[in-house]
Amino acid sequence: MLAWLERDDPFPPLEAALKEPNGLLCAGADLSVERLLAAYRRGIFPWYSGGEPILWWSPDPRMVLYCDELKVSRSLAKNFRNKGFELRIDSAFSRVIGACAEPRKRESGTWISKQMQAAYVALHRAGHAHSFETWHGDRLVGGLYGVAIGRAFFGESMFSRATDASKVALVCLVETLRERAMPMIDCQQRTPLLASLGAREIPRRQFLRRLEALVNYRETAEQWSRVPA
Repeated sequence: MLAWLERDDPFPPLEAALKEPNGLLCAGADLSVERLLAAYRRGIFPWYSGGEPILWWSPDPRMVLYCDELKVSRSLAKNFRNKGFELRIDSAFSRVIGACAEPRKRESGTWISKQMQAAYVALHRAGHAHSFETWHGDRLVGGLYGVAIGRAFFGESMFSRATDASKVALVCLVETLRERAMPMIDCQQRTPLLASLGAREIPRRQFLRRLEALVNYRETAEQWSRVPA
């Protein structure tokens, strides 16, 4: 039976997560900054659709991208250099999450509800959620957002309005994480796009051991920045 959390209830042990659907742990609680930080520190994230209660997940296996394993194709490297893209960090977080929330082709809805958007904007203002943005002139053409705690980064969603624009933002993210000695991106679940860029699945137990070490670094929560090139 799925556990229901009230506002002050702790998360259940991850061993209680269901195998089908993979990783569903519990429901309820809220999306406060404190609750979200507690979740990510334990390898848990929220994911639910409109009309559902807040659902919390920790799948096994876990998709991760180690920064040293990023695969950049020749075409992506060429677009990174020659498409006239400008890369920015945390200059338009609300616009990025709003763009990520737009329904994809052949999809009628989105899991990034207004409630979710407000929660992550609050997390951004607290210095933990960040956006990586691809601009072409004054147009925001791609980007992604995620959460940083200690030296771990948790990717959430990405969007693209121009060829490779979201991938270019991901390359910017990886470069930034390398500079900050942050070795791993939690990608949550497998997708063909992430696999093509070098992400791979690892057992949840292995992921949690690595995560425990990374989230306990004392890193300042603050907005990040990038000077336009």
